[in-house]
Amino acid sequence: MTKKFIESGKRFIKENYKFFIVLIFILIIFGIQLPYKIYTPGGMVNLSERISVENGYSSEGELGMAYVSMVKGSVPFLLLSYFIPDWDIVPESEITYDNQTFEETVQADKIATQQSIDAAIIASYKEAGKPVTIESENVNITYIESEADTNLKLFDQVLSIDGEKIKSTEELRAIINSHQKGDTVEVIVLRDEKEESCYAKIYETDTGLKIGIAITVTYNYEEEPAASIKMKQSESGPSGGLMMSLAIYNALIEEDITKGKTIIGTGTIDIDGNVGEISGVKYKLIGAVHEDAEVFLVPEGNYEEARKVKEEKGYDIELISVSTLKEAIEALRNL
Repeated sequence: MTKKFIESGKRFIKENYKFFIVLIFILIIFGIQLPYKIYTPGGMVNLSERISVENGYSSEGELGMAYVSMVKGSVPFLLLSYFIPDWDIVPESEITYDNQTFEETVQADKIATQQSIDAAIIASYKEAGKPVTIESENVNITYIESEADTNLKLFDQVLSIDGEKIKSTEELRAIINSHQKGDTVEVIVLRDEKEESCYAKIYETDTGLKIGIAITVTYNYEEEPAASIKMKQSESGPSGGLMMSLAIYNALIEEDITKGKTIIGTGTIDIDGNVGEISGVKYKLIGAVHEDAEVFLVPEGNYEEARKVKEEKGYDIELISVSTLKEAIEALRNL
């Protein structure tokens, strides 16, 4: 019986060997990953499905967070990008730091996502006049320059530098600038749930004194009423901050600032409501148009690029440039 089954299998393979060769070839081609990514137009995340505010108000319109889609750099997709408009090949080296892997960059973006969630809640509650109290900060190392002379590690949590606690990049810069080139500072960090004493040597660059690290600050806070924002595992980065803060604000107040419109946008946010620039605005605007958005909110620093894309493609969408959460709210009220 076994022999008969084996013979039958051999005959089947012999009769269909061309199919198997093609199938193996396709699997190999799709499996080969080259050091490139492909940016493609994205879409929007409907924030009404992601944001929860206790006893919050509902909205007639939609507030959407624009995103960029990214395709892995396999050979077939790279070939397709030469024929599909708005599919752009980007070397991995342009979307990762020089001495950081793609996976480490993704992890750093996850921390940036949490920062944007924290800042969106804090900024929107401040703007709505609702109680919110920052209890503590988590200062996370999300980048270390290759020339840094230090034993610090990526994703260490900084507790103090020379005995001083820091809560922002500005405070970090102030401590460094109080020293001289060549000085060594002691950095106490939390690593694997244990405190470690580390060092970092100060060096000079064209932009001033450095110890060669970048930090991302997340927050521990209490707000009333309670709010939460859900993100998928595949979503990362800080660029949804502005729209998250608008969606939370809209749920906190009785007035509906959407006025029944589909409003999509992008931009970072900090706890004081300042809106920052983002990357990939072209793909986000294209995605917003595909989602039938009537309004696209864009950071002031990205407005000119977005305006050019709108004119080149003849889009019928209202672009609004904003630099603060307050400006965005007033712009929507004046629609």
